Amino acid sequence: MSWPAFNGWLQEGAAVAIPIAQALAILLGAWVLLRVLRIIVRRICDSYHLPAQVAVSARRLLGVLVYMSAGMLALGRLGVSGSVLWTALTGFTAVAAVAFFAAWSVLSNIFCSVLILTTRPFRVHDHIEVLENGDKPGLRGRVIDINLLYTTLLEEDALRGDTVLQIPNSQFFQRTTRRWRSGSPPAASAPE
Repeated sequence: MSWPAFNGWLQEGAAVAIPIAQALAILLGAWVLLRVLRIIVRRICDSYHLPAQVAVSARRLLGVLVYMSAGMLALGRLGVSGSVLWTALTGFTAVAAVAFFAAWSVLSNIFCSVLILTTRPFRVHDHIEVLENGDKPGLRGRVIDINLLYTTLLEEDALRGDTVLQIPNSQFFQRTTRRWRSGSPPAASAPE
């Protein structure tokens, strides 16, 4: 291999290796900076007797800020434009926000079903009534199923026949719920 060919190969290798080394140095510096900041946060929390949750929250926030900044700097050293990254990030965030609000009622019902299954305000086979307000009767029946979106009630009526009601789970956290655990509820009074 001749010297000019070796020199050209060496320059091409350096053009690739130097930005990679700089990006790795930025990430290593961020790791060291985060370790120092975590020690400082721990000492401040210990000296001022702050709750442990404050220390955990501060460490997480610092970690996100330091690593995001270091990632942006490292990508900049590798030739990625900061404005392109910012545009992509804000575009993705806007699409995610629209998707989140479009699915809000479904997500709300899923979250409420988790709360119903963990806090157990009622169970399958309980008789419940979802009240509109204190003086009007509401939806009433025996719980026959609780799934991620709906709670299904069996409404027993000798005159009209049995009907099935599917109530969105979020309604149980927006309305008052009356529950009878043993036996069936007293007969509903006829509307006047």
